[in-house]
Amino acid sequence: MERPPTSNHETASNRHTAPNREAASNRTATPNSTAMPDDAASPASASHGAANVTGGFPVAIDGSTFGWTAGLDETMRILTGFADAGGRLVCTADHYAGGRSEVMIGRWLSTLRDRSQAIVATKIGRHPDSTGLSARSIVRATEASLYRLATDYIDILSFDGEHPETPIDESLEAVDALRRAGKVRYLAASGYRAERIAEVADFAAAAAYPVFRAVIAEYNLLCAAQFETELAPVLRRLGIDAITRFPLAGGLLGDDERPGEPPHDNRTRGADRPSRRAASVRRALRRVADERGLRMRQVALAWVLCHPGVASVMVQARDVDELDGLLEAVPVRLTRHDLSALNKVAA
Repeated sequence: MERPPTSNHETASNRHTAPNREAASNRTATPNSTAMPDDAASPASASHGAANVTGGFPVAIDGSTFGWTAGLDETMRILTGFADAGGRLVCTADHYAGGRSEVMIGRWLSTLRDRSQAIVATKIGRHPDSTGLSARSIVRATEASLYRLATDYIDILSFDGEHPETPIDESLEAVDALRRAGKVRYLAASGYRAERIAEVADFAAAAAYPVFRAVIAEYNLLCAAQFETELAPVLRRLGIDAITRFPLAGGLLGDDERPGEPPHDNRTRGADRPSRRAASVRRALRRVADERGLRMRQVALAWVLCHPGVASVMVQARDVDELDGLLEAVPVRLTRHDLSALNKVAA
């Protein structure tokens, strides 16, 4: 599986300092550093088109908690704190909390002096009022999202699932019309197989349709194989950015639980109860975190950021304190020794 280099002689940094693995392997060792060097490369330089699509900041906000575990006031504080830290990409879906997530994000957008300060990504295809990716459903879902978000355009519109019942040319034609009308900037996909992404890319290129500029996929120490062996190579070949989610595996890789205890939050599939492998990963995380004087969540998130194909990592925060704790991972540099220990238990 494709993972960051594991030699323990040199430092392998996160994407702030290692836009590719060849660059990482040439870095001078700074095994205890947790701060970015002054000449660190921007995250935008590490992946295809990241500066244009995801805004260049390595962390994105996952809006699935808004309207569910975070009310309006807390959502406003989270988004404001995220923007103050340099974040721009806010991800949601038209069906999250029955649409309340988009409404709350829209309230926050209305407070911005410049709408272009934020990059809003929303998924369509699973809302009960606009199910699927037929042309009618796409237009109806997009117009509804624009209304809830109280904005004139959506930066990144994602197809949520493959929906094979609809010919892909019908779906792409609808998005092309929305793009020409200025209502959508970029197209993305979520929950797509690597082979389907390649098929759509070939079809779109041949007919001059909008292409996928980003793909949303799960990636963490407990769910690494599919992304690394199947998805990442295809995205790299096609020049598509990866926006990954669930870096803490729904809380299993955070600091709140101990092996053998259920997670505080089931925000990812298969996170109902820690397995033996999850316990092994947590032990490795704990060792690296203790050796470096870091939190487990910082190490888990930094590991994801090490992957050169990851343009941005979506994080879930129920309050500002949780957000601040997650953002602490941004400047963390993992050494090759750290990565070797973590890669051994990742799968």
